[in-house]
Amino acid sequence: MVSDYLKKKRILLVDDEKELRELVLSILREEGYGEVRTAGTAAEALQICREWRPEFAILDVMLPDGNGFSLFGEMKQTGDIPTLFLTARGEAEDRLKGLGAGADDYMVKPFLGRELIFRVGAILRRCYRQESPLVKLKGSSLDFERAEVLKGGERIRLTAKEYEILQALYRNAGKIVTIDQLCEAAWGDNPFGYENSLMAHIRRIREKIEENPSKPVSLLTLKGLGYKLIVEG
Repeated sequence: MVSDYLKKKRILLVDDEKELRELVLSILREEGYGEVRTAGTAAEALQICREWRPEFAILDVMLPDGNGFSLFGEMKQTGDIPTLFLTARGEAEDRLKGLGAGADDYMVKPFLGRELIFRVGAILRRCYRQESPLVKLKGSSLDFERAEVLKGGERIRLTAKEYEILQALYRNAGKIVTIDQLCEAAWGDNPFGYENSLMAHIRRIREKIEENPSKPVSLLTLKGLGYKLIVEG
């Protein structure tokens, strides 16, 4: 069973067949997935990625302006996005190429709606083990639904930029997120020149989430590389 928390994840569906997009969208919404956007081309998909930051993707291999494998590679530049390839091509070579590139699963059309739901749910449970709106850190918790930090019995409000930065870090919890990736998450397509602003936001985030901001244990700096968020559990 998939929790309501996981059903709120932002899902991007990319397929050039309008009827299939509408079918999959209907299947997902009937199951309770309310945050779903669709695209018919790779260009549309990348635009949605930049503006909306999907947390799960269903990609077709054959697209009118490219292919799902290339699109998947470009999407990964902004952070890891759990991905299911959905395609009419069932050759073993394509299957291995998708999985070898880092995709989480591969389905061949035609498919059963229930099988799609089972696979989507399995990937979400595996990739987002935290099935609570609270993300536990050392000495505090993040409540992304309310854009707040819980620390010492208090609720501390996050600003919009702090929220976007923490979301980008949480999507890649335990991994290094580069300065460019964080700037793009907070300021969009033209992130250059925001490094000092990012440092100021990181400092304020640490004041909110860390017990001792001068000695952070949850939001770490990797000199010359970027930042890393350490999640408990």
